Amino acid sequence: MHNQGPCREGDQQVLSNAMEAWIYMRVPEVIHTSTFRWFSLLSAGCAICMLLMSGFLYWRTSSYVIAGVDRFVADLADTFSALPPPIRMEVLREHLKQDPHHAKLIGLFDSDGNRIFGNIESPLRALRSNALATEMAVVRIDGLQREEQTVRAVARRLVDGTMLVVGRSVGELDQIGASLGRALAVALLAVLGLGFTGAVLVGAKLRRRMELVSRLAERIETGELSGRMPVIGTNDPFDELATLFNRMFDRIEALVGGVAAVGEGIAHDLRTPLAHVRLVLERGREKAGDLGQLQAVVDRAIAGLDRSLTVVTALLRIAEIEYARRRSGFGNVRLAELVYAVGELYQPVAEQRGVSLKLKAEQEIVVWGDRDLLFEATTNLVDNALKFTPQGGRVELSLSSAEQGGILRVSDSGPGIPPGERDFVTRRFYRSEQAREKSGLGLGLSLVAAVTELHGFNFTISSGPGCVAQIAFASSIKDEAKPEAKLLLAQSNGGNAFASDRMPLARAKQGASGR
Repeated sequence: MHNQGPCREGDQQVLSNAMEAWIYMRVPEVIHTSTFRWFSLLSAGCAICMLLMSGFLYWRTSSYVIAGVDRFVADLADTFSALPPPIRMEVLREHLKQDPHHAKLIGLFDSDGNRIFGNIESPLRALRSNALATEMAVVRIDGLQREEQTVRAVARRLVDGTMLVVGRSVGELDQIGASLGRALAVALLAVLGLGFTGAVLVGAKLRRRMELVSRLAERIETGELSGRMPVIGTNDPFDELATLFNRMFDRIEALVGGVAAVGEGIAHDLRTPLAHVRLVLERGREKAGDLGQLQAVVDRAIAGLDRSLTVVTALLRIAEIEYARRRSGFGNVRLAELVYAVGELYQPVAEQRGVSLKLKAEQEIVVWGDRDLLFEATTNLVDNALKFTPQGGRVELSLSSAEQGGILRVSDSGPGIPPGERDFVTRRFYRSEQAREKSGLGLGLSLVAAVTELHGFNFTISSGPGCVAQIAFASSIKDEAKPEAKLLLAQSNGGNAFASDRMPLARAKQGASGR
């Protein structure tokens, strides 16, 4: 497996520094990227949202201020109108004096429209008496100065026939609007500037990453499967994607290497039997003197061809499990019954070889899987154990429960597998030195590994004494073993491992029928 941690220092410098990535690209190239367009749209959207929010804020603020001014001038007009004339004039003068912002307006006009008092130059003809506050333009006079202002004003007809006009300038709203406009302009420039800069930087970084991916794809296209995407270590989505792709490339490299190894293994394993078949046929053609001798030659040739067909069939079986990932036969599998079925099937073989085959499965464990494939994997383990256990030795097939599931274990008293070869025995066609003296193709443990990987189980090989092969799995159902299984186990512990009158051989054959 290739390292998926921090990448090499050169790649890390290029990818971790956006400004450096910008140097590798011209800005016009970035502008034409989809990333820049998306960032530009996002910046434009943010600007539009800011404009809308600013307009809404100004509208709400102006409405609030105008409503307050209207209440203020109406209350003042009502208060001034209720005062006696001598006191009213004094109050009006004092009111105008306390006007540092030049926002207060007062006008007292007679019935002919002549100004009696105040800083409003002329009467407001459009202003109706005792009406709500109205916005209009007036000319303000302060001594010799004249100034046009926009005000909110109300008029009150007094008892003596004069008209009192009270107003207040709303020029503050213009100042608020101007301040808000300046702030909005600065914010828009900042948003657009940051959006442009971010679009260029991110676009450059993405482009640089894509260039690395393109170069990696070119290397893989030329057959260099060792290349990997750099992982900076920042745990961003790019690192996650790079890690995912690197795992995929690791798997592809392993599969391609496996295919190459299988091809070499097939060529090696088929060369000998095919050469032997050819030699047998040549000698038979030259030396066979009668029909019987010729038939013997043909029989030997057929046996060699059968061995070749067995190799191809086993490889196709493993390929079906590994690559087709068949799950159509999955269901609940009762492992205790499977253990006893395998035991009954191999008991005659064990007796013939002088090996004691023991079973141990007091608790029923149910897993989700393919019974035929699990049966086949278990028979391969038992067959290997019997094959390498010397006469007088012992083989045990046991099923035990664990905290998170269970363990199916096959142990023997044979020579075991050296620690240096345990990682290789599950490879196709691999055979240790001691296994070369035995018949076989070197595919049994490869099939076991393929079946356990399909089911998500854990297959390990360790030392016992002898060899201990075990399959660890998760289980959702545990139950007490059936009565006939308990009786069979008792007989097994007593030395007579199997009783055909209590557990018919048909059950084992039925379990093996799908192999």
